[in-house]
Amino acid sequence: MILTIAAAVFVFGLLVLVHEFGHFVTAKMTGMRVDEFAIGFGPKIISIKRGETVYSLRAIPLGGFNDIAGMDPQNNEAGSRGYCEKPVLSRMIVILAGSAMNFVLPVVLFFGIFFFNGISTPSTEPVIGTVIAGRAAEQAGLQAGDRIVKINGTEVTTWSAFTESIKNAESEKPVSIVYERAGNLTETTVTPAYDAESKRVLIGVQGEIVTKQVGFFDSIQMAIQRTIEIVAFMIGALIDIFSSPSEAELAGPIGIAQMAGKVAETGFIPLLNFAALLSLNLGIINLLPVPALDGGHFVTLLFEAVRGKPIGPKALMYAQRVGVALLLLLMLFATKNDIVRVFFN
Repeated sequence: MILTIAAAVFVFGLLVLVHEFGHFVTAKMTGMRVDEFAIGFGPKIISIKRGETVYSLRAIPLGGFNDIAGMDPQNNEAGSRGYCEKPVLSRMIVILAGSAMNFVLPVVLFFGIFFFNGISTPSTEPVIGTVIAGRAAEQAGLQAGDRIVKINGTEVTTWSAFTESIKNAESEKPVSIVYERAGNLTETTVTPAYDAESKRVLIGVQGEIVTKQVGFFDSIQMAIQRTIEIVAFMIGALIDIFSSPSEAELAGPIGIAQMAGKVAETGFIPLLNFAALLSLNLGIINLLPVPALDGGHFVTLLFEAVRGKPIGPKALMYAQRVGVALLLLLMLFATKNDIVRVFFN
């Protein structure tokens, strides 16, 4: 439970903080007055004023926010430095910067993973990398590092050939395995068991993982390529969700927190990968042309650029109410899925 909470705080906090930092930096660059940049929400724990901006640390460590003056044209106390008084292009930059940072963060995370941790790929050799405790392989005496030589008298030369043989074996029927350990050949008998989750017979082993170190510039190139591939996949998945909404399996904050906890149990690097995926998801969702999201604000700025004047405050208010209502419905649907998934599955 503690690990799940810590992982959720880390992931949510990092993503929202990076998003808000994008808005903050571009607001400063375009001459807007930023009254506060906060890390977290709720009551202030520490606050320091530098120039005209208060930098605060708040009690609930989930993201942060910017208080940019003049976001409400009816209550602009910053004059020409208010958001509403700046050129349309400046406001577009500020609005898009949050999502842009959510695309930059995964590149940075993937670069760090590739450069410092290398690239891990499954080995094609028939060598056991991991033996799962309590499963048939452990009971038969197999260990990590053992090279599979034969299965039921048939020679094995690749890991895929070994897994295919196990896959085709009958549940609860003993299988003869010859393996090599420290130069010595040993024969043992393993009894595969049917696994309901994967819907096939297993003996409880995983292949060897080979790690290759990657250079600085190659890491940058691979990080950008990985990010582009994931974005393309997510856009395709989003199109599928809109085309078949009844089949969508959306996850809300509860589900994401649960996933973060499970990923954190496998290590910090998988958690960074998860944070990168979630950051891209947040960036894409935020760019949807829905009022109350950054994409919706950007669309209103496009209308303003074409019309030569802002959308009326009443029309903007109604549009934002519709957007908030849609987001609330989506959140309720996702939360319902979370509750069913967590408590009833």
